Amino acid sequence: MIIAVDAMGGDFAPAEVIRGAVEAVREEGVEIILVGPEKIIEEELNKHHYPSDRISIANATEIIGMNEHPATAVRRKRDSSLMVAAQLVKKGKASALISAGNTGAQMAASLLVLGRLAGIERPGIATILPSPKGPRVLIDSGANVDTRAVHIVQFAYLGKTYAESVLGIANPRVALLNVGGEPNKGSESVREAYRILEGAEKINFVGNIEGRDLLTADVDVIACDGFVGNVVLKTAEGLAMNLVAMMKNRLRKNPFRMLGGILVRPALKEIFSDFDYTEIGGAPLLGVQGISIICHGSSHARAIRSAIRTASRAVKGDLVGRISKALNLEDNTQ
Repeated sequence: MIIAVDAMGGDFAPAEVIRGAVEAVREEGVEIILVGPEKIIEEELNKHHYPSDRISIANATEIIGMNEHPATAVRRKRDSSLMVAAQLVKKGKASALISAGNTGAQMAASLLVLGRLAGIERPGIATILPSPKGPRVLIDSGANVDTRAVHIVQFAYLGKTYAESVLGIANPRVALLNVGGEPNKGSESVREAYRILEGAEKINFVGNIEGRDLLTADVDVIACDGFVGNVVLKTAEGLAMNLVAMMKNRLRKNPFRMLGGILVRPALKEIFSDFDYTEIGGAPLLGVQGISIICHGSSHARAIRSAIRTASRAVKGDLVGRISKALNLEDNTQ
């Protein structure tokens, strides 16, 4: 399996991206194509010991910046590291694309180069949310801020298939994120999506859940529009970081608390590691004709390594093929 990695994407590229790729080659048993200016990548690679037969370089002369307009950047910079990586997937020279660069540009590149799957109107970003009951898929978490009912329904099917093929969840339970549990609650698009999913036969739809139920409800997939999903995701990230800071400050105020903190430290580390994006491994853009993994812009090596692991699982699970099959079987997604 060969995975194309945008070596120049992200706040800490290329050093952390390349280090993560080297670690993934050792631990995940994959081959990597690092995409970017050849000389820069070679200089960074020379700092590591790595199997040279499993890491290669694809030269790209341009870089898309984090603040560039996505559509304009991908059209003007055809030889950017992101676009060259996408072309490698399109041409069958790589099985997946990974980037920690400009998220909008990666979505635009995936749509322009890879294209949408037949029947998909808008691809969605699927993010894994940890919970006491196991991982769950939140989709869409930021690709689309204005959606119709058909888009939310398609997100539900995309998330269902991802939960099955990558997370290994049989017959995943699918819910809509709403302001109440009743079918008549929420916006017109969410109410219509509820009606469609309620009548569908090939999806285990369990109804609405509210925001307070995100981590406790008995569900595996949570579908929503990208505006709501992104707010939920960023709120959860901020809450987790602030809880850690608050706990440290309170514990330091009293020596007895510090002693107790030492005793519970291992458990706290395990809990907060569940919310660490570096362990989750990137978020796939579902609904395009290929595997495109979107990483956090501030990804360090561990996050890149985890994203490569996620990409590998998606390829092995035939994620794109299973999505195509699921959509062809269900008329309600059209």
